[in-house]
Amino acid sequence: MTNIRDIDSSPLGLLVTKAFTAAVAAGWQILDVYDAGEAGWEVTHKADNSPLTLADRRAHEVIVRCLASTDIYILSEEGSHAPYAERCRHERLWVVDPLDGTKEFIRRTDEFTVNIALVEAGRPLFGVVFAPATGVMFVGGAALGGAWTATFLTDALQPDFATFQLLARPLPLPARVIKRSAEKVVVASRSHLSPETEQFVEDYRRRYGAVRLVSAGSSLKLCLVASGEADVYPRLAPTMEWDTAAGQAVAEGAGARVLAYPEGTPLTYNKPDLHNPWFVVDRVQ
Repeated sequence: MTNIRDIDSSPLGLLVTKAFTAAVAAGWQILDVYDAGEAGWEVTHKADNSPLTLADRRAHEVIVRCLASTDIYILSEEGSHAPYAERCRHERLWVVDPLDGTKEFIRRTDEFTVNIALVEAGRPLFGVVFAPATGVMFVGGAALGGAWTATFLTDALQPDFATFQLLARPLPLPARVIKRSAEKVVVASRSHLSPETEQFVEDYRRRYGAVRLVSAGSSLKLCLVASGEADVYPRLAPTMEWDTAAGQAVAEGAGARVLAYPEGTPLTYNKPDLHNPWFVVDRVQ
């Protein structure tokens, strides 16, 4: 695993810092709305009936401003999506979910994140996942040679990447930190637990015996496998590219796999159809 200090001198160092700064700035915009109360959330619904809030829009705007200087195409859930004929001309692009887990935001579970990934030739190079309500930050990717996490006080000044480097712990976390029992841990979506996922959990239980099911929101599910706090995350329900790119990068940087189910092939990005296939996040057993 690369030492996190080595990122500064790597070819991706400046872009990692840009993505980190954008995620933190977006997170603080989200908390401004979150803390103001439901009356100011301006909740509407998109064509697919998914919710959209003022926090989604403000986070998108600040991320676009922060990343504009990179001159890299931005594919954001809340932005306009160019036709594939145009998108396919971009070898590199940012894949962004300004507020992943809007339903969790509305339910006030604190399990929502800012997701920013840099994708090249269809594969995530690195990702940044920030959970602003808890101050937990994840940075990682195969191109960085590892993955790391740190927690910031949510009422502190906006942290910079140098502070993250001082506080960061490599993933997966050591067993003594996780303090888990021998049972297998399956993490699943709180909002999208499909019948197919329930069947996967039952099959997993028959295979491994004692299994504990943990519910979580947003891309934190991928990060739980990355950290070693969960053994597997089956997502046998619809997702979009911006839901997973950053979390996939973190998971892969931590040595986990994110594979289409049941095909067993890696997820790819900037496809003609921006929907993901079903997938499973785990480690080699």
